[in-house]
Amino acid sequence: MSQAKLFVVDDDDAARTLLAEALLVEGYEVEAFSSGQAAVERGQQSPPDVVLTDIRMEQGDGFLVLKEFKRFSPDTSVVLLTAFGSLEGAIEGIKQGAYDYLAKPFKKEDIRLVMQRSLEHCRLVRENARFRDDVRSREPWSPLVGSSPAMLEVYKLVARVSEGRSTVLIEGESGTGKELIAHAVHAHSPRRDKPFIPVNCGALPDHLLESEMFGYEKGAFTGAVGIKAGLFEAAHGGTLFLDEIGDLGQALQVKLLRVMQEQEVRRVGSTSSVKVDVRIIAATNRDLATLVKDGKFRDDLYYRLNVVRIPLPSLAQRREDITMLAHHFLQKYAKQSLRVRGFLPETMALLKRYQWPGNVRELENAIERAVSLSHGPLLLPEDLPEVLRADPDQADFFKGDRRDGDQDVLLTLDEVEKRHLARVLKETRGNKVKAAKILGIDRRTLYRMAERFGLDFGNEAEEK
Repeated sequence: MSQAKLFVVDDDDAARTLLAEALLVEGYEVEAFSSGQAAVERGQQSPPDVVLTDIRMEQGDGFLVLKEFKRFSPDTSVVLLTAFGSLEGAIEGIKQGAYDYLAKPFKKEDIRLVMQRSLEHCRLVRENARFRDDVRSREPWSPLVGSSPAMLEVYKLVARVSEGRSTVLIEGESGTGKELIAHAVHAHSPRRDKPFIPVNCGALPDHLLESEMFGYEKGAFTGAVGIKAGLFEAAHGGTLFLDEIGDLGQALQVKLLRVMQEQEVRRVGSTSSVKVDVRIIAATNRDLATLVKDGKFRDDLYYRLNVVRIPLPSLAQRREDITMLAHHFLQKYAKQSLRVRGFLPETMALLKRYQWPGNVRELENAIERAVSLSHGPLLLPEDLPEVLRADPDQADFFKGDRRDGDQDVLLTLDEVEKRHLARVLKETRGNKVKAAKILGIDRRTLYRMAERFGLDFGNEAEEK
């Protein structure tokens, strides 16, 4: 990022001047304002990267500044400046979308760290939006959803590989969206106006799959009453997506390798070949390298397929995206049920804590089910599939201790978060990196949560 542009907003002249000067010394471009309204008006003309604003001001308080910048410049990071007496307000501001807060009086190191994190957040948001929008603009009917660092790397690979014609191998668990990524590569390529044809290599026996892929001549086998072009010919000029390539039999592996090498196909029962111009995108949920070692997959075909590899993260590896994905699917299915508009906090907590062995596909199915069963504007925990509610790893989070033989006392969401955070810190022995990774949050959020609940990292908080 080039020289960062910052706004400092505070109606206290001395505090505003002191903070602005400290930031100028750090090399930032700084504009200072004595009212929130003035900062908003200036920001509409030229949005900054970060806004540092006091909460309590007479002319346009910090919450107005936060609300307005979120409206017209959502990628601007807003940091709230707060005195001890307004700390609760700062926490409320975080819930409303503020990136962080600085407690007065400031320490130079506090300012430096907050600015570094805020600007990095701003950079990631903008970079993510650029790559995601670049792909989504070519494929509006099946948008890629997610803003996690793991998905940002996927967007980068899609954007970089799409313009070429190299073979692409997409690896990931079932339900991670391999076909969606293949669609995105095709839709962003010079072949976008030509066919995109998917074929599931594990759905048909080899003899049927061969005739489907390569076509056949009349009389080639019983039932072949005419000439049929195969999927390679149908995909001429475009893209052929070979899903579950690891299920392909050895005989078909040989024939596929020949087609890729010669760029021509021979129909079953024919003695002549047909030239084809097809880009291959393959996908698998199996470890092809292991299959090669075990002699179940040809090494020469593997190397021919593995020119550009796009690994897809599981949903458990991109937990930051669960909220965004859940709302995306809610909007998709709520069109059939306009009464549903959002999630109860307890419902979202269940979604974010579940392990999702079926990945994004399982999440989509869960949201579709919840929308169809819901009777109100917010999805409730009981609207979700039982497996999410009965997860043994989560059952104890939502219940308090029994009191004098009474039934379990249901906990507040804050108490649920506190108990889970305490458990993770205990399991990781206070290791901040491991704890943040397990929780699917960054360390800034981890620090804030620990401070909020009065928890510490113990004596073994080394970062490994």
